[in-house]
Amino acid sequence: MPTIDAAALLRGASLRVTRPRVAVLAMVAENPHADTDTIATAVRRELGSVSTQAVYGVLHALTGAGLVRRIEPAGSPARFETRVGDNHHHLVCRTCGAIEDVGCAVGEAPCLDAEDPRGFVLDEAEVTYWGTCPGCLARDE
Repeated sequence: MPTIDAAALLRGASLRVTRPRVAVLAMVAENPHADTDTIATAVRRELGSVSTQAVYGVLHALTGAGLVRRIEPAGSPARFETRVGDNHHHLVCRTCGAIEDVGCAVGEAPCLDAEDPRGFVLDEAEVTYWGTCPGCLARDE
C-alpha cells in the first residue's frame, strides 16, 4: 500500500498539522476499516500518551474535512477508511467480521436508482454485501 503525505493532505483540507492528526490519518490509510480502539492503540504505540477522546476528535475532524470516511456495518463499531469520494461499497463476512471494498454496484454514483426518490436528488448509495469470506469458507471445509 502506498504511503500518504498526511501533513500535505491536512494542509490541503485547511486543517492544522498536529502529531495526533498525522498519526491517525496515516494509521487509517495503512489499516482501512479499523475501528476507533484499534486506531487509538496504534497511535499510542507511535506517540505515547494520547487519549481516546483525542482520537475521536481527530477522526471527527478528518471525516468532516472529507479526508476519512466513516462506515457503520450493522452490529459493528464505526470503521474508518481513507478511500473517499468514489461511492464504493463493502463486503462484510458474517463469521469473522472482515471488511473488503468492492466497486460501485452499477455505473456512476449513486450507483443505484431508488424506485421513488420522492423529490430527492440522490448523490450517494450505501450498499453492504453480507456473506462468508474465503478464509472462513476454507476453515469450514
